[in-house]
Amino acid sequence: MSHKNICNCTPISASSGFNIYSPTIVKGMKQSEIVAISKAFGEAVKLSREAGMDAVEIHAGHGYLISQFLSPYTNHRRDEYGGSLENRMRFMKMCMEEVMKAAGRDMAVLVKMNMRDGFKGGMELDETLEVARTLQDQCGAHALILSGGFVSRAPMYVMRGAMPIRTMTHYMPVGWLPVGVHMAGRLMIPTEPFKEAYFLEDALKFREALKMPLVYVGGLVSREKIDEVLGHGFEFVSMARALLNDPAFVNHMKEDEHARCDCGHSNYCIARMYSLEMACHKHMQNPPKSIIKEIEKLEYK
Repeated sequence: MSHKNICNCTPISASSGFNIYSPTIVKGMKQSEIVAISKAFGEAVKLSREAGMDAVEIHAGHGYLISQFLSPYTNHRRDEYGGSLENRMRFMKMCMEEVMKAAGRDMAVLVKMNMRDGFKGGMELDETLEVARTLQDQCGAHALILSGGFVSRAPMYVMRGAMPIRTMTHYMPVGWLPVGVHMAGRLMIPTEPFKEAYFLEDALKFREALKMPLVYVGGLVSREKIDEVLGHGFEFVSMARALLNDPAFVNHMKEDEHARCDCGHSNYCIARMYSLEMACHKHMQNPPKSIIKEIEKLEYK
């Protein structure tokens, strides 16, 4: 999920291949690298402790490294780290062992994981429920953040709505990449319909199967829906775009039981990930007219 120009080496993965979204060649990790990287997870927790953090979040979803080992889409290994789900979970369990040792008894460890990868050939509920049970019963995680989608294969399954391609290419560095995205972006990043609390149906299956604290994420823009989610037994909710749209949204919910943020789900903020600042278009001054037209077309769709 990186690029040689950023990490100064060929990016690593569960297996060798090509990531069209970077775009870059990636190489499968040697067993010695797997051991080293798992220990690096523990070192990261130690650094977090030194920095004064109370909790860490381990990212095991969205097509990043642990997710690449878990998913049959990216894990084509023929050793003890590939094939069966038990083997594909081996790297995750190694990382979690190091994380939990470093966390000790006074740091919380949350794990973000996929409930579905979001495309045919990826992980589905039968396997991800087993991953969740393993994180609960064997790895000792304190809470799970239930998400979905694969950034390098099904990016809008994570975020829903349409990607504003013109906006995205506008903020990309000059080169051939924005040209390619402008020409093929609609095929590379297909639209996924937005609805409020779009992961809730799947998340309820995890709530029924697990005893541990669960964090709901995905499409929360109103206090009414947040109250509904919490009423289903989720201990926490997680938000991002709602708070980019309205940084005072939590305070507004405290004051008004009907509070609702004004996010229109056009994903302008997501399209700005290649720039220095991630922001809601409603807080930007004098954006280009072509971008205004695109955002107006996608708002509330």
